[in-house]
Amino acid sequence: MGLCFSASKVSGSNSNTHAATQHHNRKETVQSTVITTVDASNKTQKQRQRPQPASQHGRNNNEVQKQATRAKDKGNSRKQSGILSCGKRTDFGYAKDFDKRYTIGKLLGHGQFGYTYVATDKANGDRVAVKKIEKMKMVLPIAVEDAKREVKILQALTGHENVVQFHNAFEDENYVYIVMELCEGGELLDRILAKKDSRYTEKDAAVVVRQMLKVAAQCHLHGLVHRDMKPENFLFKSAKEDSPLKATDFGLSDFIKPGKKFNDIVGSAYYVAPEVLKRRSGPESDVWSIGVITYILLCGRRPFWDKTEDGIFKEVLRNKPDFRRKPWPSISNSAKDFVKKLLVKDPRARLTAAQALSHPWVREGGNASEIPIDISVLNNMRQFVKYSRLKQFALRALASTLDEEELADLKDQFDAMDVDKNGAISLEEMRQALAKDLPWRLKESRVAEILQAIDSNTDGFVDFSEFVAATLHVHQLEEHNSEKWQQLSQAAFEKFDLDKDGYITSEELRMHTGLRGSIDPLLEEADIDKDGKISLPEFRRLLRTASLGSRNVPSPSNHRNPRKL
Repeated sequence: MGLCFSASKVSGSNSNTHAATQHHNRKETVQSTVITTVDASNKTQKQRQRPQPASQHGRNNNEVQKQATRAKDKGNSRKQSGILSCGKRTDFGYAKDFDKRYTIGKLLGHGQFGYTYVATDKANGDRVAVKKIEKMKMVLPIAVEDAKREVKILQALTGHENVVQFHNAFEDENYVYIVMELCEGGELLDRILAKKDSRYTEKDAAVVVRQMLKVAAQCHLHGLVHRDMKPENFLFKSAKEDSPLKATDFGLSDFIKPGKKFNDIVGSAYYVAPEVLKRRSGPESDVWSIGVITYILLCGRRPFWDKTEDGIFKEVLRNKPDFRRKPWPSISNSAKDFVKKLLVKDPRARLTAAQALSHPWVREGGNASEIPIDISVLNNMRQFVKYSRLKQFALRALASTLDEEELADLKDQFDAMDVDKNGAISLEEMRQALAKDLPWRLKESRVAEILQAIDSNTDGFVDFSEFVAATLHVHQLEEHNSEKWQQLSQAAFEKFDLDKDGYITSEELRMHTGLRGSIDPLLEEADIDKDGKISLPEFRRLLRTASLGSRNVPSPSNHRNPRKL
């Protein structure tokens, strides 16, 4: 359903064809493969007019023709039989006075369901973009759902400075009209191509990446995954060099319930995350895509490339990006560290969008107030209350071993929640923070239970050390630096192992925790080999399992038909 509302695009053609052609002869360019997304009801087709590997060109175009013909035949058969399409029978509940308020102008682009135009607001003369969707072509209910969902998504993100602004939705007997901000600065892809060697400077790249991450973090707080982040889907508001970047094209985006996974394969080949190909994806896939874009911005090449789509997928699943070829030796270690932490194949170990905003490379020139609440931090707090007492004690011990650099992103998160800046999070501040994760809608009593579990000194507040214990990402610690993980986990272990014999006994547990009564149930939880004590490997296993929580929930059946690559 989504289209780019770019004034530089007319009837789906690329107005920067000359620039694209100049770079097409390079063995590895930053252009996207032409990807067609078609669901089981043939409701969505989206074809980018970009150069692509020759071996795919005929196959994709043939598929487009076949799908378009089937969709046309299906629509004609419905009309001939006298049965109204689902769209024609539906009252969307939108305003009915579009013609009184707007005058439609030139065509910007089109898709299977409708066209996008420049329009003028009759009241104030402002120019806007209008997507005009034909109701007759919404043959099945799922097409109606898609149109409604796109409006719902734009409404949810209204007000975000880096999302194309939604103005209103209208309908009449034949069409649905989605009115939104007109972006006339062109696509991010075109600006990349216009750069020398198709590369951004590190400073300019960080500005662009920061804006994309802010969009992803905001989407994720709304329980929304964009699912198709790529340079073509980011537009500049104007042609100015410092123009803000705007995310658009939410046609593949969808809401996801906490702990669930998507099991369909959607997106664009060069930017698709490994877990999408494995049919177990969530918000983390957007961060992977931003990592791919960052790699391209910095070196002008794609991190995963092959002549065929299948070959690209194999690269994504099996290989790591190359950081040895020029210009990578001249790029800062901070930038390389950032990209590597976004292109981690295990989504549990990948930085979240909010964490990435705290990274020193992106943070430079940025402001801490720009960093939103991290959904993974909120999730870890909700999980902490479910852990056994021993796991909670172990996490507190591990938290005490971390240094300031390792805690930088959690300090940003703590400061974002500590609204009155008194160095502690109150029950009300915790409630406000947890309420930002919109899909959860926690009850007041549940918030109090979470605070009580985290508040180890029982003073009614959560200080920073208590916050770290409840929110740190153990899997990331292990994945990002295994040697450092070995050191930190051993240091945490030794806080229990008082006699330094390499084991934690029930008496040592009692002395460390100060608990009364039988300690055996706590010890048995971690004592895998049942020898009556906890070894270092058993302690590390306890820490790992404490970090997985709901991020490992089995994938459900998706509620919509899959729209495949």
